[in-house]
Amino acid sequence: MQGDQIRGNETIRVLVVDNTRIHAQLLADALKRDPLLELIGAASHSRDLIEAAKSQQVDVAIVGCNLDEQPLHGIEVLRQLKTMRSEIRSIVLLDSAKRDVVIEAFRAGARGLFTRHESLENLSKCVHRVHEGQIWANTEQVGFAIDALAAAPTVRAVGANGLDLLSKRELEVVQCLAEGLTNREIAKRLGLSQHTIKNYLFRVFDKLGVSSRLELLFLTLTQPGSAKAADGKAIVTDETNEEQVLANSLVAAEQGVPTAQATLAWMYWQGKGVSRDPISAYMWYLVSERTSTEMKDEIAAAKRKLAEVMTPDQIIDAQKQAAAKFKQGKAVVTEIASASAAGVVRLRS
Repeated sequence: MQGDQIRGNETIRVLVVDNTRIHAQLLADALKRDPLLELIGAASHSRDLIEAAKSQQVDVAIVGCNLDEQPLHGIEVLRQLKTMRSEIRSIVLLDSAKRDVVIEAFRAGARGLFTRHESLENLSKCVHRVHEGQIWANTEQVGFAIDALAAAPTVRAVGANGLDLLSKRELEVVQCLAEGLTNREIAKRLGLSQHTIKNYLFRVFDKLGVSSRLELLFLTLTQPGSAKAADGKAIVTDETNEEQVLANSLVAAEQGVPTAQATLAWMYWQGKGVSRDPISAYMWYLVSERTSTEMKDEIAAAKRKLAEVMTPDQIIDAQKQAAAKFKQGKAVVTEIASASAAGVVRLRS
């Protein structure tokens, strides 16, 4: 949950549905203090949510976990809402942050999780972040989701050519993302609004079975001829493999491409094309966190998760490496790039 400043002046239309009308109205009254939020309703029944979603423009829906006097019924209603109006971003109000409830909320399509013990001032921030396309959840909740994802079978909704399920416009958006462009820059290049770009990205996530820009980047980079660095030089070739992605991403990262830097961090963490190296992974996250604007929150969340399995000495080592490069005015580890060029990077067998 990084960055608390409100971006832009776009009015966000918000619908609140909680288990009682009093609770819903209290939440609505708190949100009305934010001049950029337009409250279009405060209801206490699931049918009100569905009817409002059908008849009005709703940007963000805040849905109580328990509705219609039924435990977890709000999550079931959220599944219906996602099927009916996939463009609506949803926040689930949690009475407790139990693992199973958190996972089911994410599976139902929630983009934010807000527990009732949190300050109502944070609810406004949560709405803004979710509307911007970010995920609002604490470290423990993100950890539950990652553990569930790791335990699930790997199923990619891609065809023989990898990204062939995407429309022409969706491929254009992914190409721009791989070049390191922000949502604002993509919108300007394609002549679309930032809101439309966000919707395209969410549809791409659903089609390809990924949950973040970082995962999408890696999937994109491992498809033949799919991406270019910010200077127009190819990152991948027609015979793409993980080792090739590693080597080419190192070159792009040396040129200051944030997407390549974030990809390298993920590859070193996951052992994709290279031996697992948490220190290098953490260092790359530090570098990419400074250079990236669009993925800063995702990078910060990944960095926190990685820190949980590192020793304090390893974190300090990574911080020293990153600090040394920042001091030199470089956003890369040139020693690693030189080692790659010499063929001594520890590639996974």
